[in-house]
Amino acid sequence: MPVPSEEDVPDASASEEKVPHDVDEHAEHDDRRYPSTIGGAFYLLILTATGVGVGIVASGDWRLGIRCVGGALCFAAICRLVLRDRDAGMLAVRNRFVDAVILAGLGLALFFLALTIPDQPA
Repeated sequence: MPVPSEEDVPDASASEEKVPHDVDEHAEHDDRRYPSTIGGAFYLLILTATGVGVGIVASGDWRLGIRCVGGALCFAAICRLVLRDRDAGMLAVRNRFVDAVILAGLGLALFFLALTIPDQPA
């Protein structure tokens, strides 16, 4: 069998664009500014609520602020239980049940402490 000449072989580089193997052709730009999952959106909401709670604590009403943080953690526990593992985003750290128990436990503990700690004389 004779070896084909260069004229007989089509030039693959002319017809196809060379893409490195480690780059996904269908990937979007890295400058995306929105979460890729619904869990990421809930995570940002929970983070915002926690930041608002910390801001309320800093402004002086610590009970309301701690209740806000506790409520955000309890909401995070509910989100972790409801969302699938692939949709949970940064809410998924461990097993679904373990994440939910830890988040709910911390949220309820903060809420309980904010309600039961007696006022201190100034």
